Amino acid sequence: MLNIDKKVENGTVTFALEGRLDTVSAPEFEKMLKSSLDGVTDLVLDFEKLEYISSAGLRAVLSAHKIMTRQGSMKVLHVNETIMEIFDVTGFVDILTIA
Repeated sequence: MLNIDKKVENGTVTFALEGRLDTVSAPEFEKMLKSSLDGVTDLVLDFEKLEYISSAGLRAVLSAHKIMTRQGSMKVLHVNETIMEIFDVTGFVDILTIA
C-alpha cells in the first residue's frame, strides 16, 4: 500500500511517499506525477517513509526524471538505507540528485 501526499508551492511540486512503491501502486503514482508536472520547474520526491521500491517504482521515478530534465530539476530527499542500496545497485545514484 502507498500513501501519496502532494504539495504544490511556487512552481515546486513535492510528493511525500509512505509505504511501498511497487507493481500495484506505481501506475497510480506515475499517473499523478504526469498530470502534475505541467509548468513545474522543481519536483521533490520525499522518500522518508518509503519502505520499498520495485522495478515498476523505479520506472516511475525515471519517467519523472526524464520529464524534469527537460523543464527543470528533480531531487529525491530522505532516502533510507534500503532504498539507497537499490538506487546504488541499479545505478540510479549516478542519475538522480539525492539529498
